[in-house]
Amino acid sequence: MLRDPVSRYLSEWKHVQRGATWKTSLHVCDGRSPTPDELPTCYLGDDWSGVSLQEFMDCGYNLANNRQVRMLADLSLVGCYNLTFMNESERNMILLQSAKNNLKNMAFFGLTEFQRKTQYLFERTFNLKFISPFTQFNITRASNVDIDEGARKRIEVLNFLDMQLYEYAKDLFLQRFQYSKQEEHQKNRQKRREERRLLREQRAHQWQKEEAAAETAVTEDYNSQVERW
Repeated sequence: MLRDPVSRYLSEWKHVQRGATWKTSLHVCDGRSPTPDELPTCYLGDDWSGVSLQEFMDCGYNLANNRQVRMLADLSLVGCYNLTFMNESERNMILLQSAKNNLKNMAFFGLTEFQRKTQYLFERTFNLKFISPFTQFNITRASNVDIDEGARKRIEVLNFLDMQLYEYAKDLFLQRFQYSKQEEHQKNRQKRREERRLLREQRAHQWQKEEAAAETAVTEDYNSQVERW
């Protein structure tokens, strides 16, 4: 499941602000976890409770930045968390392309902002039906955060790879949805054609039976008349 990068970033900030951490995450890549130098922490102490949005954005090592690209990409292509493995622009280009490729090769993915369409694609992909329809919640913790345009722009810049991935994902998602809809329409049309064909055959068969019965009745009536004559 992918989400609008700004909303996702704000949601993670509120989550961390309430005391959430990822201390148990090992971030294993190519068989090892990153060193403290490769992945410094953004805070001292047990957690980052009460962190302001400004502090959250100011940490250059914050894994919230471009999280969706990083979690979808093959990090071994760029030396995992070793930022000295290659220059930054080349690293970013490889990560984004890797994330796009992996997303494209998935049988299914959904978008938080399109719950009903996500449900439809899931059901069509895996031939399953949910008991109840997905609910689209447009009011979330992220939507309740009041930020100015400057902060929004800063978040977009910090998540510029996620912004590009999300635009790609949205386009691919809607293409898949449209294709599935057309395929469903074609199958339904073919099903209706088949039903009409069977109905015509049944009617023709019934008509033949009725004709045969009528001919038999006429023959029997003629034979009975001959006998009387």
